Amino acid sequence: MTLRCATTNPGKLREFHMAAGRLGYPEIDIQPLPGMREIEPCVEDGATFEANAVKKALHYSRYTEDPIFADDSGLEVDALHGEPGVYSARYSPEGTDPANNRLVLERMQGVEERTARFVCVIALARKGELLATFRGAVEGEIARGESGPNGFGYDPLFHYPPFGCTFGEASADRKMAVSHRGQAIGALLAYFRRSFHIE
Repeated sequence: MTLRCATTNPGKLREFHMAAGRLGYPEIDIQPLPGMREIEPCVEDGATFEANAVKKALHYSRYTEDPIFADDSGLEVDALHGEPGVYSARYSPEGTDPANNRLVLERMQGVEERTARFVCVIALARKGELLATFRGAVEGEIARGESGPNGFGYDPLFHYPPFGCTFGEASADRKMAVSHRGQAIGALLAYFRRSFHIE
């Protein structure tokens, strides 16, 4: 059965596909929403990841007959009072991954308490109706500098102590086994299989 995904971010889509495969849901076909770039974008003005995910899922569910999910995710740094938070993708004026990472490092200069977490909330909707939400989070810390070519976003900054390296240094499969997005998509797929009686 087709499950639509409301994202134009290739990194996120790649991780969603990877999670479905490694978690054993080959019968669920995750596909992006056709023509999404031509649809009027949803304004992400919610104060929480949950609010933005729900808003996006409901908005884009009106453009497909299939169930569709949207996620909102980001980095919360304790020393920065939870920033970048819901502004993770547009934290710096440039709004690019390198610029966002530089700004976090600048604001963390001289800070010893470096605890942080990645959070992901996924909302599932169909034809304008919210069906469920799913949340995942993974605890780590902000490294002193960027390290590793893998992943995207803040992965090169996010040091995960059990691995002894950043998410940017970890393999994609290893990261997905513990990541915020892996947790949330796993809960979504289990719910989707049960609710739609997929064998």
